[in-house]
Amino acid sequence: MEAHFRSGYWVLILFVFFLSFSGHLVSVESRRPKNVQVALQAKWSGTSILLEAGELLAKEWKDLFWEFIEIWHHEEGDDSHTAKDCLKKIVKYGQSLLSEPLASLFEFSLTLRSASPQLVLYRQLAVESLSSFPLSDDINSHSVNGGISETNENMESKKVERLLVGMNPKNLGGNCCWVDTGGALFFDVDELVTWLRFPNDSSQDSFQQPELYEFDHVHFDSSIGRPAVILYGALGTDCFREFHVTLVAAAKEGKVKYVVRPVLPSGCQSKGSNCAAVGTSNPVNLGGYGVELALKNMEYKAMDDSAIRKGVTLEDPHTEDLSQDVRGFIFSRILERKPEITSEIMAFRDYLLSSTTSDTLDVWELKDLGHQTAQRIVHASDPLQSMQEINQNFPSVVSSLSRMKLNDSIKDEIIANQRMIPPGKSLMALNGALINIEDIDLYLLVDMVHQELSLADQYLRLKIPPSVVRKLLLTLPPPESNTFRVDFRSTHVHYLNNLEEDAMYKRWRSNINESVDMIISLYENNLPMRFGVILFSTKYINTIEMNGGEIPSTPIENESHIGDDVSSLIIRLFMHVKEHHGTQMAFQFLSNINRLRIESEDSAEDAPEVHHVEGAFVETLLPTAKSPPQDTLLKLGKEQTSNDSQESSVFVFKLGLAKLECCLLMNGLVFDANEDALMNAMNEELPRIQEQVYYGHINSHTDVLNKFLSESGVPRYNPQIIADGKVKHKFVSLSTAILGNDFVLNEVSYLHSPETVDDLKPVTHLLAIDITSKKGIRLFREGIQYLREGSKNARLGMLFNANPSVDFSSLFFVKVYEVAASSYSHKKGVLGFLDQLCAFHADEYLRASSVVAESNQTFIDKICYLAEANDLPSKGLRTAFSEFSVDELRDRLTKVGQFLYRQLGLESGINAVITNGRVIHLDDSTFLSHDLHLLESVEFKHRIKHIVEVIQEVKWEDIDPDMLTSKFISDIIMFVSSSIAMRDRSSESARFEILNAKYSAVVLINENSSIHIDAVIDPLSPSGQKLCSLIKILWKSTQPSMRLVLNPLSSLVDLPLKNYYRYVVPTMDDFSSTDYTVYGPKAFFANMPLSKTLTMNLDVPEPWLVEPVIAVHDLDNILLENLGEQRTLQAVFELEALVLTGHCSEKDHDPPRGLQLILGTKSTPHFVDTIVMANLGYWQMKVSPGVWYLQLAPGRSSELYVLKEEGDRNQAVASSKRITINDLRGKLVHLEVIKKKGKEHEKLLIPSSDDNHSQGKKTGNQNSWNSNFLKWASGFIAGSEQSKKGDTTSVEHGNGVQRHGKKINIFSIASGHLYERFLKIMILSVLKNTRRPVKFWFIKNYLSPQFKDVIPYMAQEYGFEYELVTYKWPTWLNKQKEKQRIIWAYKILFLDVIFPISLEKVIFVDADQIVRADMGELYDMDIKGRPLAYTPFCDNNRDMDGYRFWRQGFWKEHLRDKPYHISALYVVDLVKFRETAAGDNLRVFYENLSKDPNSLSNLDQDLPNYAQHTVPIFSLPQEWLWCESWCGNATKSNAKTIDLCNNPMTKEPKLQGARRIVPEWADLDFEARRFTAKISGEDVDLQEQVVTPIQPQDLVTHLASEDQAEL
Repeated sequence: MEAHFRSGYWVLILFVFFLSFSGHLVSVESRRPKNVQVALQAKWSGTSILLEAGELLAKEWKDLFWEFIEIWHHEEGDDSHTAKDCLKKIVKYGQSLLSEPLASLFEFSLTLRSASPQLVLYRQLAVESLSSFPLSDDINSHSVNGGISETNENMESKKVERLLVGMNPKNLGGNCCWVDTGGALFFDVDELVTWLRFPNDSSQDSFQQPELYEFDHVHFDSSIGRPAVILYGALGTDCFREFHVTLVAAAKEGKVKYVVRPVLPSGCQSKGSNCAAVGTSNPVNLGGYGVELALKNMEYKAMDDSAIRKGVTLEDPHTEDLSQDVRGFIFSRILERKPEITSEIMAFRDYLLSSTTSDTLDVWELKDLGHQTAQRIVHASDPLQSMQEINQNFPSVVSSLSRMKLNDSIKDEIIANQRMIPPGKSLMALNGALINIEDIDLYLLVDMVHQELSLADQYLRLKIPPSVVRKLLLTLPPPESNTFRVDFRSTHVHYLNNLEEDAMYKRWRSNINESVDMIISLYENNLPMRFGVILFSTKYINTIEMNGGEIPSTPIENESHIGDDVSSLIIRLFMHVKEHHGTQMAFQFLSNINRLRIESEDSAEDAPEVHHVEGAFVETLLPTAKSPPQDTLLKLGKEQTSNDSQESSVFVFKLGLAKLECCLLMNGLVFDANEDALMNAMNEELPRIQEQVYYGHINSHTDVLNKFLSESGVPRYNPQIIADGKVKHKFVSLSTAILGNDFVLNEVSYLHSPETVDDLKPVTHLLAIDITSKKGIRLFREGIQYLREGSKNARLGMLFNANPSVDFSSLFFVKVYEVAASSYSHKKGVLGFLDQLCAFHADEYLRASSVVAESNQTFIDKICYLAEANDLPSKGLRTAFSEFSVDELRDRLTKVGQFLYRQLGLESGINAVITNGRVIHLDDSTFLSHDLHLLESVEFKHRIKHIVEVIQEVKWEDIDPDMLTSKFISDIIMFVSSSIAMRDRSSESARFEILNAKYSAVVLINENSSIHIDAVIDPLSPSGQKLCSLIKILWKSTQPSMRLVLNPLSSLVDLPLKNYYRYVVPTMDDFSSTDYTVYGPKAFFANMPLSKTLTMNLDVPEPWLVEPVIAVHDLDNILLENLGEQRTLQAVFELEALVLTGHCSEKDHDPPRGLQLILGTKSTPHFVDTIVMANLGYWQMKVSPGVWYLQLAPGRSSELYVLKEEGDRNQAVASSKRITINDLRGKLVHLEVIKKKGKEHEKLLIPSSDDNHSQGKKTGNQNSWNSNFLKWASGFIAGSEQSKKGDTTSVEHGNGVQRHGKKINIFSIASGHLYERFLKIMILSVLKNTRRPVKFWFIKNYLSPQFKDVIPYMAQEYGFEYELVTYKWPTWLNKQKEKQRIIWAYKILFLDVIFPISLEKVIFVDADQIVRADMGELYDMDIKGRPLAYTPFCDNNRDMDGYRFWRQGFWKEHLRDKPYHISALYVVDLVKFRETAAGDNLRVFYENLSKDPNSLSNLDQDLPNYAQHTVPIFSLPQEWLWCESWCGNATKSNAKTIDLCNNPMTKEPKLQGARRIVPEWADLDFEARRFTAKISGEDVDLQEQVVTPIQPQDLVTHLASEDQAEL
């Protein structure tokens, strides 16, 4: 009743408004609100939704891919007639394989098109497959590169471009599927069947097996070691079904390893079901990004006055949502009740909308705006929807918010919370783990949520109660520590000094508790440190390695078989000198060896030779010797045995340090042995000692070394176990294997330390062992030894990774182990028995050349004898042997091999250790029992302990009590810890619970959800706009529990948001319900203000590079009242590329600045290139989805450096690094390089002469810097756009003008139609004043589609070259928020990396500049060795003296009589710029200064002027830049360029000033506009518009585009 009364009341008010405003309806109708619609497409062509579904399911679990194929083949019918019907059908079949809420997330991910990049990757591999073989004539007649035949010189570059954007292969002779065997391609099933009869015959061919990748779909019935066959085709096509059925049968028969790579070639869309092609005929419209329409500052008018081009309608735009609240009215309800006056109601709505936008409020209205917003949100019936409506339409709702009466309880709670968290700070955590809100995007968030839901699903299927599942997911492991110390305490350490006994350190022992500052200052002079050495023989250790890691029980009496072991000789001589002449002399002996080695002619050799050693010995002892040292040397040299050498070497071997050859132990921490590493080690260790002293844990009586090694010392160092943080450990989920009905792990029988069989064992070591190798048996014995030494927390299981066709004795060995482990594991003697079994097997069988069948009984007798000797009954063994089935055991070995290959990626014959899911491959390294102890300790502490604490408290339900054994609980811990280690998330957390959430928080509880979101949000912030949208998406798709604490700024002085915002999210409605069209998601802004100037920005995920491709209107200056009858402004952007970023490091050195990297495929190694910055070793390239190979560029980079393998501290190198791009999240790559032997002291960048008075670097410039630099005329970081060019030395103008001489390179940047208009005029002014070839470089990021369409024709007409370059703003560099300041930053911050290496010099010219002289004169000018050359500001216009800020205050003091330069024109000597690290220095200055919002007000100008003491500037003659604002008219006639500087006094619009100041401007403008009109097919407006001068009183309402004056 009340609701009915209220609606009637609103209608009454409505009629009153109609009567009052009826006179205004006509004018309102003429100003109806306008809309804006934005779409973003991928650059690659459309991909099949059906194939994307298979990829998403495979991501959940590999076998689901194959189950989905079978379901589709079984259920497939042609009953779907629209895209939406097909989507529903695909979702239905996919969800049938999943449980909720994974099923809901699957549907959302499918509409998000997140698997599309994976299909693009398969396209790349398909193209490579087709291009690997010469095809028959009937097939070869069809192009394999998309049907485009190239015969001109640009064919290769275009091929590269197509590969980079994920080209789709065309069907070959009507064939849509083919099979690649590595030796042949089969397009016909019958031919494949013939080949399958003898697939192994192909192994004799010269062709290699096709390479498989970790993402490949390998059929679960495939056999290891069988020939791999790859089917390229698409589910839903007839040919795929035929090939699939054939290959599945072959896989089951053990003939092949069957792999599918889903590809639907171009032209094959009609060769299968309708649903198979859905998504392929339309562009891939993406979601997961934000669009901003920002209200522009209105200080200067910078809008193009050219006629507005007629808009185009791309498709039917979205309709307006009438259910949204407009000033208290819900117009959808009003229209339902009064449909007869629809036009009047809509006119009234339009009037309200056109009058709601506000970008100013009084100060008192702003004060509590944040609190009022929080109140509106928490009191709303749908708080998430309310928050989104407010922060996405803030300018339209701010007035109503400011009038809301504030509840004090909300304000008080917010202020109370802000005592614990800064006002306006936003945080977010997913299941307790903090998320970086600056980097978060929808794709990353969906992946993180999927991880959590997948784990929850696995744990529930393991019968873990839901409450415990939530607790497990909320539990965070302790932060991983890298401070493992090797306990090297031993008599084998020889110390140079003794801190406890040497008198020189006496005073330190008594005052260590005094000021730590004094300790640090004294350290810089003579910090007391104890230096020692541990000497060992590499050759002796090699003999141990060759013996399978077995240490000789007695010293080797004669070392001659080891060869000339210089190490042993040095150790013998060192020990002699130490014993007879003291430690100091012994160390002098070592120093002399090194000196003689360096001084010798063959000093390039690293290792000292015998004559170096003998010479050093004689030289050391000669001054004090009583008898000739040569005699002693002769005597010692004849000794063939050195217990000291062997014992010391064994000690180093047991420590695990032998492979490092030479390393530094700083209190047990392992570092490389060089001076830089020593300094780094001391700098890292001193703060730790400082902290311990401060807390009283170390005093004058503390033995610091013993304390540290006792607390965190490990008996052995193994970089595979405790590698530094750059190396990621490999983990596999063991729970998925069990849940996937793979019973291998269930059949494992475990061994335990004596008397611990019934104890809980949280740590499980699984040893994958090749029993046919000595190393495998050695690993088995080390495992036995590990248990015999005692472990209360661990158990040991064996997975025999041998070829099933092993000999009979090896099968016997496996059988004996199975019986012993399953029947006798509780017996004390079982470990001894198995150890003796290993020794017997290794001695009698592995070392024998053959084993005769008659020895089988002898083998059994020997085994039984060993069993009885260890108190084990032999009867059970004999019974087992009598029932022994060779075929059954071989089948088990086959299953184990398949498990190891499919789940762990281990090929047959590989030895490995799997500890609770962590996989350690053992290739050539020796793994000792000490390593297992270390592995147990590390894994238990960091990954397992906190899980054990949760599992032990579980109250198990629906579990048979008889099953609740220690083995059951140990299995659960193993499964949980292995799967939870797969999570890629932060270990950081925050205590959200301390914040009050009674009045100012949104709390949504779902007790059934395994996802919990904690967040602190400022709803009126840019981050709040995105976070709110992401949280709302999560709530809609997975219904997580949420606790959102609102944290707005408590006292505002300005509007916090001056924009409209939309976050683009896909829905089922993006799929047509009438045909097979997939529209894709779009951002829709309804009813935007007409008279406000808006600028469009995209808030895209960090790895995306986007550009506008369809935009009729100026997106920098959107004025919707100019749309005329058109209701919706439409723009389409394109995802041009993904950004591959990385950090390159050289251990214990600064990043290798200037290192050149190239990226490509195996067949074409160089597609794109880049160089490494000094700043964090950062680099970036642009890529598309695919498999890429990163390597050092030919030339000096590859001559000096090699890539270092991950996790290997030795100089093991790789020629390239494989990088897989198969999602929309890009990739961050950590790259480590090392210098080649003999090149350690060479510099990558060879500096040129620093003679500032010599002629600047000319043609020989580049060679003097780097004699082997590539002339990379192809692009840089993203390869830039291919240059459109003619002859570089002789170019003919369209009107017959010949251009000769050295090319002039000019760089400029423009954004918005007006500045692009200026840019064309600048281009013409340059060309008309020089006869030299010219190449223009433009920043691609901000150019409009129209300009990019016109510039190729303009280049052809006027005879110049151009190139479009781009660079993604690095995440680590403080980013500007305003678009204009970002553009300014691009002028200066990335000059060293945005251009190709081959470019030596470039001149920046502002877009609004008119050139009157030959720029060749400036290009050739000697700038005296400076990297930059600018023109100083004029000082002869006295009217501007009050604006010359550099003559007073900070700037005057900082410049120290140096001039302040203008940034409208400058020369960059790129060779000198890179050589002197000018770019790196400028970025450092920028990073420090930009954190102050009041600094760098004119960023592109202030930065180089501020930094000129470090990055020197050459001052150009004054005539090279004249602008009216700062220069007097007396010098105008001499001006070589005229810049349209903004005048801070008059604020004259750009166009008006251009026409007034530059006489030739109008003619140049007309020529440029006439040419543009000719290309676009439009008429040029011959009548120039006259611009009325702006009066001061009108400035407030005048439209503008620049945020502040450009000086």
